[in-house]
Amino acid sequence: MPIMHSNFLSFWNIRTLIISLLMMAFCTVSSVYGAGVRKIVHPDGRVEYTNLSDKQRGVHYTNKSKSSTQSIYKYRNDKGVITYTDQRPINLNYEVLRFDCYACSVASTVNWHSTPLNTDAYQNQVKAMSNKYGVDAALVRAVIHAESAFRVNAVSRAGAQGLMQLMPATARDLGVTNSLNANQNIEGGTKYLAELLKRFSGDIALATAAYNAGPGAVTRYNGIPPYAETQAYVKRVAILKTRYAQVN
Repeated sequence: MPIMHSNFLSFWNIRTLIISLLMMAFCTVSSVYGAGVRKIVHPDGRVEYTNLSDKQRGVHYTNKSKSSTQSIYKYRNDKGVITYTDQRPINLNYEVLRFDCYACSVASTVNWHSTPLNTDAYQNQVKAMSNKYGVDAALVRAVIHAESAFRVNAVSRAGAQGLMQLMPATARDLGVTNSLNANQNIEGGTKYLAELLKRFSGDIALATAAYNAGPGAVTRYNGIPPYAETQAYVKRVAILKTRYAQVN
């Protein structure tokens, strides 16, 4: 039987002592504050244990929506703790970390036939890029609306960035060095739409499906992929395009 080195034994004794102390500390917290300690796994993977309610943490939210299309907000609460949430805090400084495609949520309750349009934002950029790449301005605006609801700093959980939600690899291929720059983003997104329209013989439904799911998926299925998100996205972009064409 092998003989264990004394340093090895010391290591395990110290490890056991540390674990025991941590357990004692946690039990002390539970006994002082009550047993209602909850585990919160934040979007960045950080795990937080707290016995405080949102009210006790000094956080007030605009709503309690659980839609899968969310921004993730980073803020410092009144205890000085950096916190992440999918509810926009009120009366606190916060940073938007993540935003998922506005029109992608299958469960969206937005009425796409009546939701307010945005005809003012980035007028010059949309018009210029539309003319440069030969893409209908109404389609460009519809995609911006569908992708980010005109949020220039939107970043999705998959890493897509900016107004037209360009993936980093796609942005590089398009010559975009800063996807959070509105001018670069709109040019890159419009150029990409032009490439997709050319690839799919001007078929807007297939081009927008490819914008959402990737051109490979459209080619593989020889049409709009059977993804609920993509099918909803294509329909919503079409509705928005028609509406933007009527007011342009």
